[in-house]
Amino acid sequence: MRLTRDELPPSREVVTDDQGKFFFANIAPGPFQLTITSEGFAPQTTSGNLNSGENYTAPQIELALATNITEVRVTFTQVELAQEQLKDQEKQRVLGVIPNYYVTYVANAAPLNTRQKFQLAWKSTVDPFTFGFTAAIAGIEQAQNRFSGYGQGAQGYGKRYGATYADLVTSTYIGGAILPSLLKQDPRYFYKGTGSKKSRALYAIANAVICKGDNGHWQPAYSAILGSLASGGISNLYYPTSDRDGVALTFENALIGIGASAGANLLQEFVIRKFTPNLPTYTPGTP
Repeated sequence: MRLTRDELPPSREVVTDDQGKFFFANIAPGPFQLTITSEGFAPQTTSGNLNSGENYTAPQIELALATNITEVRVTFTQVELAQEQLKDQEKQRVLGVIPNYYVTYVANAAPLNTRQKFQLAWKSTVDPFTFGFTAAIAGIEQAQNRFSGYGQGAQGYGKRYGATYADLVTSTYIGGAILPSLLKQDPRYFYKGTGSKKSRALYAIANAVICKGDNGHWQPAYSAILGSLASGGISNLYYPTSDRDGVALTFENALIGIGASAGANLLQEFVIRKFTPNLPTYTPGTP
């Protein structure tokens, strides 16, 4: 118990006996404030005025249990956060039609785990637009009689379609899922969106040969480069003998692929976002 007075000493304290009784002796007359505290209970305060020669008996005191304030914070694990962000990516379509899954507009997007990298590759390769685009490429190749070893007619078209689709699947899975999982690299393009046009252009071009690791640090894009080489080597298994690439040509095509990636990144940085509806809320910042 604490008794507070306006004059010195400012307060006096006593402890109750086994029956809860207490008293203060030799209290000077005047106004006072009595505060009762006990662990686990809310404090209670009463005040009054003590006259000269008067004994004051405090009224019955009942302490209420202290109010517990519990704060609950719900947070995502890194894997759960990445999954939520991935759901947004899988809604990205240029002009509402063309899938644009391998770019993230979240500056510090959570890294993908192995399952999520394969999920993104699967989503990309089985998208209806992918099948339609492959059909168009195969038709152009047949019209130009490219890979003449396949012949013409329905059989030739089917072989061209299969080869084109196989190229897409091998490059996507090897460069976008298998190697990124093994080398712990992120296969996505991280949209910058801030800074001068020159800095953004240099950033986009550089991303053809560098990528963000799962640890958040930038590093050489081994996954994409090796994936391109591996896909080119595998294509020699199913293209006509007369059209198979030699080793030198495979490396040449890989270099061409790097240049194409740089061009695609420039489009991502300056053009494609404007034509992609339903984007997640983007907070500008350096990726």
